[in-house]
Amino acid sequence: MHLSLNVPTPLEYFASLVHSDADFPLLEAAVSLAQDEYPELAVQQVLGEVDQLLARLLRRIPADAGPLQRLRALSQFMYRDLNFAGNFNNYTDPDNSYVHVVLRTRLAIPISLAVIWLELAQGIGLKARGVSFPGHFMVKVNLSEGQVVLDPLTGQSLSREELSERLEPYRNLAGLVDEQELPLGLYLQAAQPREMIARMLHNLKEIHAAQEDWARLIAVQDRLIILLPGAWQEIRDRGLAHAEAGHPGRALEDLETYLANTVLTTSSDLYPDRAAIGRRVSELRRTIS
Repeated sequence: MHLSLNVPTPLEYFASLVHSDADFPLLEAAVSLAQDEYPELAVQQVLGEVDQLLARLLRRIPADAGPLQRLRALSQFMYRDLNFAGNFNNYTDPDNSYVHVVLRTRLAIPISLAVIWLELAQGIGLKARGVSFPGHFMVKVNLSEGQVVLDPLTGQSLSREELSERLEPYRNLAGLVDEQELPLGLYLQAAQPREMIARMLHNLKEIHAAQEDWARLIAVQDRLIILLPGAWQEIRDRGLAHAEAGHPGRALEDLETYLANTVLTTSSDLYPDRAAIGRRVSELRRTIS
């Protein structure tokens, strides 16, 4: 008698994690992103490492400690005892986005460190969420004294003035003038777990695209397409990557899917590149005809 064990592929495993927003396993999904680069990675082992950190942290906190005392204990633990920090010397290293590597090196970019910070913060009973702040992912905690916004690379709390100052370059880039500026609070809305995983993948996408590493870029696009169903631009970008990688058939399939699903839009501004993609499709058809 032969037993057949159908082990899911890394992509199938990822799909099973992110199919629903109910009880979305943020840490597990984040850890699983490294399986493309590290196929032998044992995700459950990494989750166990974070559980061990949480157990160490909990032993340091009195049972009757208030939220502010718990927050201070978390900051002491992460940034002084464990020495987590930003990898400022090599910010574009893909390893900065891989949780299991971050746990080993203690070096990260804001969002990957935020994932670990949030797991620990919520594990010690803090009302903590991520914040998709432009340019630099933040975290926030609701205390009885009010909301505290922190930089996950340092644990430093940021005042409204400091947050506004950090936001200024992005407002200028968007061409916003005073009467058009959105209130700061709108930039501090809680990020959903799906948004956080998308941001991690988009960071990797940017790195691989800049390096013209089409194979790794395609792997990232595969995950984005599963994570963000209906985001036709991600299918377009995978098609373009396939074209660069010398896969005209796969490129044609993705780009035709993009065109087929964006043709009904009422605003051409949403998909201004449709004509250019149409020309690329014609070129690809000639290539494989």
